[in-house]
Amino acid sequence: MRRRAAPRDLAMKLVPPGSSRLRRFQEHFSRALVDPAHLSDCGAGVARLVGQPGFAVYRNTVLKGCIDALVGNFPAVTRLVGDEWMRAAASVFARENLPSSPMLLEYGAPFPAFLATFEPAAGLPYLPDVARLDRFWTEAHRARDQQPVPPEAVSALAPDALAAAVLHPHPAARWAWFGTQPIFTIWARNRIEGCTDESEIPWRGEGALVVRPVDEVQWLALSRGDVAFLDACSAGWTLADAAMAALEAEPGIDLSQTMARLLAAGAFGQLSVERH
Repeated sequence: MRRRAAPRDLAMKLVPPGSSRLRRFQEHFSRALVDPAHLSDCGAGVARLVGQPGFAVYRNTVLKGCIDALVGNFPAVTRLVGDEWMRAAASVFARENLPSSPMLLEYGAPFPAFLATFEPAAGLPYLPDVARLDRFWTEAHRARDQQPVPPEAVSALAPDALAAAVLHPHPAARWAWFGTQPIFTIWARNRIEGCTDESEIPWRGEGALVVRPVDEVQWLALSRGDVAFLDACSAGWTLADAAMAALEAEPGIDLSQTMARLLAAGAFGQLSVERH
Protein backbone atom coordinates (compact mmCIF):
# COMPACT_ATOMS: atom_id res chain seq x y z
CA MET A 1 0.00 0.00 0.00
CA ARG A 2 1.33 3.45 -0.94
CA ARG A 3 1.91 5.75 1.97
CA ARG A 4 -0.24 8.87 1.85
CA ALA A 5 1.83 12.01 1.75
CA ALA A 6 1.99 13.76 5.09
CA PRO A 7 1.08 17.46 5.19
CA ARG A 8 4.77 18.33 5.56
CA ASP A 9 5.63 16.26 2.48
CA LEU A 10 2.96 18.07 0.49
CA ALA A 11 4.19 21.44 1.68
CA MET A 12 7.71 20.60 0.60
CA LYS A 13 6.47 19.68 -2.88
CA LEU A 14 4.63 23.01 -3.17
CA VAL A 15 7.66 25.12 -2.23
CA PRO A 16 10.08 25.55 -5.13
CA PRO A 17 13.54 24.15 -4.39
CA GLY A 18 15.90 26.81 -3.09
CA SER A 19 13.14 29.37 -2.57
CA SER A 20 14.04 29.96 1.07
CA ARG A 21 17.68 30.44 0.04
CA LEU A 22 16.60 32.90 -2.66
CA ARG A 23 14.42 34.77 -0.17
CA ARG A 24 17.35 35.09 2.27
CA PHE A 25 19.59 36.28 -0.55
CA GLN A 26 17.04 38.93 -1.56
CA GLU A 27 16.68 40.12 2.03
CA HIS A 28 20.45 40.32 2.50
CA PHE A 29 20.90 42.08 -0.84
CA SER A 30 18.23 44.64 0.03
CA ARG A 31 19.80 45.29 3.42
CA ALA A 32 23.27 45.72 1.88
CA LEU A 33 21.86 48.38 -0.45
CA VAL A 34 20.99 50.69 2.42
CA ASP A 35 23.03 49.49 5.38
CA PRO A 36 26.66 48.78 4.45
CA ALA A 37 27.63 48.73 8.13
CA HIS A 38 26.17 45.24 8.56
CA LEU A 39 27.74 43.41 5.63
CA SER A 40 28.96 40.66 7.95
CA ASP A 41 25.34 39.57 8.38
CA CYS A 42 24.66 39.34 4.65
CA GLY A 43 26.50 36.17 3.71
CA ALA A 44 29.51 35.53 1.51
CA GLY A 45 27.60 35.76 -1.79
CA VAL A 46 26.24 39.23 -1.11
CA ALA A 47 29.56 40.32 0.39
CA ARG A 48 31.32 39.47 -2.89
CA LEU A 49 28.75 41.51 -4.84
CA VAL A 50 29.14 44.46 -2.50
CA GLY A 51 32.84 44.42 -3.16
CA GLN A 52 32.28 45.19 -6.85
CA PRO A 53 32.87 48.85 -7.81
CA GLY A 54 29.48 49.11 -9.50
CA PHE A 55 27.59 48.20 -6.34
CA ALA A 56 28.21 51.60 -4.75
CA VAL A 57 26.63 53.26 -7.80
CA TYR A 58 23.62 50.98 -7.51
CA ARG A 59 23.34 51.66 -3.77
CA ASN A 60 23.45 55.41 -4.28
CA THR A 61 20.82 55.19 -7.04
CA VAL A 62 18.42 53.20 -4.84
CA LEU A 63 18.88 55.50 -1.85
CA LYS A 64 18.46 58.62 -3.98
CA GLY A 65 15.26 57.17 -5.46
CA CYS A 66 13.83 56.62 -1.98
CA ILE A 67 14.80 60.11 -0.85
CA ASP A 68 13.37 61.76 -3.98
CA ALA A 69 10.13 59.81 -3.51
CA LEU A 70 9.76 60.99 0.09
CA VAL A 71 10.42 64.60 -0.88
CA GLY A 72 7.78 64.31 -3.58
CA ASN A 73 5.25 62.49 -1.40
CA PHE A 74 5.56 64.91 1.54
CA PRO A 75 5.71 68.38 -0.04
CA ALA A 76 4.22 70.26 2.92
CA VAL A 77 6.81 68.75 5.27
CA THR A 78 9.58 69.62 2.83
CA ARG A 79 8.47 73.27 2.58
CA LEU A 80 8.34 73.57 6.36
CA VAL A 81 11.79 72.16 7.09
CA GLY A 82 13.66 72.89 3.86
CA ASP A 83 15.03 70.54 1.24
CA GLU A 84 18.36 69.83 2.98
CA TRP A 85 16.77 68.88 6.32
CA MET A 86 14.13 66.77 4.59
CA ARG A 87 16.68 64.85 2.54
CA ALA A 88 18.79 64.13 5.61
CA ALA A 89 15.73 62.81 7.48
CA ALA A 90 14.61 60.82 4.43
CA SER A 91 18.04 59.20 4.20
CA VAL A 92 17.77 57.97 7.79
CA PHE A 93 14.22 56.73 7.19
CA ALA A 94 15.05 54.94 3.94
CA ARG A 95 17.87 52.93 5.54
CA GLU A 96 15.32 51.27 7.82
CA ASN A 97 12.26 51.32 5.56
CA LEU A 98 12.74 49.92 2.08
CA PRO A 99 9.91 50.31 -0.46
CA SER A 100 7.47 47.40 -0.44
CA SER A 101 6.03 48.31 -3.85
CA PRO A 102 7.62 49.29 -7.17
CA MET A 103 5.24 52.29 -7.24
CA LEU A 104 7.17 54.92 -5.31
CA LEU A 105 4.00 57.02 -5.03
CA GLU A 106 3.02 54.53 -2.33
CA TYR A 107 6.31 54.89 -0.46
CA GLY A 108 6.43 56.49 2.97
CA ALA A 109 3.39 55.23 4.90
CA PRO A 110 5.42 54.95 8.17
CA PHE A 111 7.10 58.35 7.68
CA PRO A 112 4.70 60.33 9.95
CA ALA A 113 5.32 57.85 12.79
CA PHE A 114 9.06 58.04 12.10
CA LEU A 115 9.02 61.83 12.47
CA ALA A 116 7.29 61.48 15.85
CA THR A 117 10.37 59.70 17.22
CA PHE A 118 13.04 61.45 15.12
CA GLU A 119 15.09 63.48 17.59
CA PRO A 120 15.95 66.38 15.22
CA ALA A 121 12.19 66.95 14.78
CA ALA A 122 11.51 67.20 18.50
CA GLY A 123 11.27 70.99 18.31
CA LEU A 124 8.59 70.76 15.61
CA PRO A 125 5.72 68.98 17.38
CA TYR A 126 3.30 69.67 14.51
CA LEU A 127 5.49 68.00 11.88
CA PRO A 128 4.28 64.36 12.25
CA ASP A 129 0.64 65.40 11.83
CA VAL A 130 1.47 67.60 8.84
CA ALA A 131 3.13 64.52 7.36
CA ARG A 132 -0.02 62.58 8.16
CA LEU A 133 -2.08 64.97 6.03
CA ASP A 134 0.45 64.68 3.21
CA ARG A 135 -0.08 60.92 3.43
CA PHE A 136 -3.85 61.42 3.44
CA TRP A 137 -3.45 63.26 0.12
CA THR A 138 -1.55 60.33 -1.38
CA GLU A 139 -4.12 57.81 -0.14
CA ALA A 140 -7.01 59.91 -1.45
CA HIS A 141 -5.28 60.25 -4.80
CA ARG A 142 -4.79 56.48 -5.08
CA ALA A 143 -8.22 55.43 -3.78
CA ARG A 144 -10.73 53.75 -6.07
CA ASP A 145 -13.18 55.88 -8.00
CA GLN A 146 -16.78 56.24 -6.88
CA GLN A 147 -19.42 58.82 -7.63
CA PRO A 148 -20.19 60.84 -4.49
CA VAL A 149 -23.67 60.93 -3.04
CA PRO A 150 -25.45 64.01 -4.51
CA PRO A 151 -27.01 66.38 -1.96
CA GLU A 152 -30.44 66.03 -3.60
CA ALA A 153 -30.48 62.29 -2.84
CA VAL A 154 -30.47 63.15 0.85
CA SER A 155 -32.77 66.17 0.73
CA ALA A 156 -35.40 64.09 -1.10
CA LEU A 157 -35.82 61.71 1.85
CA ALA A 158 -38.79 61.97 4.18
CA PRO A 159 -37.87 62.83 7.80
CA ASP A 160 -38.33 59.25 9.10
CA ALA A 161 -36.32 57.77 6.24
CA LEU A 162 -33.61 60.40 6.70
CA ALA A 163 -33.18 59.61 10.38
CA ALA A 164 -32.80 55.88 9.64
CA ALA A 165 -30.52 56.30 6.61
CA VAL A 166 -26.77 55.66 6.66
CA LEU A 167 -24.23 57.73 4.77
CA HIS A 168 -21.05 55.77 4.01
CA PRO A 169 -17.84 57.79 3.60
CA HIS A 170 -16.32 57.97 0.13
CA PRO A 171 -13.47 55.47 -0.49
CA ALA A 172 -11.10 58.41 -0.97
CA ALA A 173 -12.15 60.26 2.20
CA ARG A 174 -9.57 60.67 4.96
CA TRP A 175 -10.20 62.82 8.01
CA ALA A 176 -8.83 63.48 11.50
CA TRP A 177 -9.17 65.75 14.49
CA PHE A 178 -6.02 67.42 15.81
CA GLY A 179 -6.94 68.49 19.31
CA THR A 180 -4.25 70.97 20.30
CA GLN A 181 -2.63 72.31 17.13
CA PRO A 182 -3.80 74.06 13.93
CA ILE A 183 -2.47 71.23 11.76
CA PHE A 184 -4.87 71.79 8.89
CA THR A 185 -3.99 75.46 8.47
CA ILE A 186 -0.25 74.78 8.66
CA TRP A 187 -0.56 71.96 6.14
CA ALA A 188 -2.86 73.81 3.74
CA ARG A 189 -0.55 76.84 3.61
CA ASN A 190 2.43 74.63 2.75
CA ARG A 191 0.81 72.02 0.49
CA ILE A 192 0.69 74.29 -2.54
CA GLU A 193 3.76 76.23 -3.57
CA GLY A 194 3.28 79.95 -3.71
CA CYS A 195 0.78 80.42 -0.87
CA THR A 196 0.93 84.08 0.14
CA ASP A 197 -1.18 83.94 3.32
CA GLU A 198 1.14 85.02 6.14
CA SER A 199 -1.51 86.01 8.67
CA GLU A 200 -1.14 84.82 12.23
CA ILE A 201 -2.49 81.32 12.87
CA PRO A 202 -4.66 80.92 16.00
CA TRP A 203 -3.11 78.09 18.02
CA ARG A 204 -6.06 75.77 18.57
CA GLY A 205 -7.29 72.36 17.55
CA GLU A 206 -8.56 71.75 14.03
CA GLY A 207 -10.07 68.97 11.96
CA ALA A 208 -9.29 68.12 8.36
CA LEU A 209 -10.94 66.25 5.50
CA VAL A 210 -8.96 65.17 2.43
CA VAL A 211 -11.01 63.56 -0.35
CA ARG A 212 -11.04 62.96 -4.09
CA PRO A 213 -14.73 62.83 -5.07
CA VAL A 214 -14.07 62.92 -8.83
CA ASP A 215 -10.78 63.90 -10.48
CA GLU A 216 -8.87 66.16 -8.10
CA VAL A 217 -7.96 65.82 -4.44
CA GLN A 218 -9.66 68.47 -2.32
CA TRP A 219 -9.44 69.42 1.33
CA LEU A 220 -11.71 71.05 3.88
CA ALA A 221 -11.37 72.31 7.45
CA LEU A 222 -13.59 70.47 9.92
CA SER A 223 -14.94 71.22 13.37
CA ARG A 224 -14.91 68.71 16.22
CA GLY A 225 -18.55 67.89 15.56
CA ASP A 226 -17.91 67.39 11.83
CA VAL A 227 -15.24 64.80 12.63
CA ALA A 228 -17.50 63.04 15.13
CA PHE A 229 -20.25 62.91 12.50
CA LEU A 230 -17.88 61.32 9.95
CA ASP A 231 -16.60 58.86 12.57
CA ALA A 232 -20.17 57.77 13.30
CA CYS A 233 -21.01 57.40 9.62
CA SER A 234 -17.87 55.33 9.12
CA ALA A 235 -19.03 53.04 11.92
CA GLY A 236 -22.35 52.47 10.10
CA TRP A 237 -24.49 54.54 12.43
CA THR A 238 -27.78 56.00 11.23
CA LEU A 239 -27.95 59.71 10.52
CA ALA A 240 -29.97 60.20 13.69
CA ASP A 241 -27.24 58.58 15.78
CA ALA A 242 -24.48 60.35 13.85
CA ALA A 243 -26.21 63.65 14.58
CA MET A 244 -26.29 62.83 18.29
CA ALA A 245 -22.57 62.01 18.22
CA ALA A 246 -21.84 65.35 16.56
CA LEU A 247 -23.92 67.22 19.16
CA GLU A 248 -22.13 65.46 22.03
CA ALA A 249 -18.76 66.40 20.58
CA GLU A 250 -19.76 69.96 19.77
CA PRO A 251 -22.92 71.23 21.49
CA GLY A 252 -24.67 73.83 19.39
CA ILE A 253 -23.32 72.56 16.08
CA ASP A 254 -25.44 73.42 13.04
CA LEU A 255 -26.15 69.89 11.75
CA SER A 256 -27.78 71.09 8.54
CA GLN A 257 -24.67 73.08 7.72
CA THR A 258 -22.45 70.08 8.54
CA MET A 259 -24.44 67.84 6.22
CA ALA A 260 -24.43 70.44 3.44
CA ARG A 261 -20.66 71.06 3.66
CA LEU A 262 -19.75 67.37 3.73
CA LEU A 263 -22.10 66.47 0.88
CA ALA A 264 -20.83 69.37 -1.22
CA ALA A 265 -17.26 68.20 -0.61
CA GLY A 266 -18.09 64.71 -1.85
CA ALA A 267 -17.33 63.09 1.51
CA PHE A 268 -19.86 60.28 1.04
CA GLY A 269 -19.86 57.50 -1.52
CA GLN A 270 -23.03 55.59 -0.70
CA LEU A 271 -26.43 56.21 0.85
CA SER A 272 -28.26 53.29 2.46
CA VAL A 273 -31.98 53.75 3.03
CA GLU A 274 -34.04 51.19 4.90
CA ARG A 275 -37.01 50.10 2.81
CA HIS A 276 -40.27 49.13 4.48
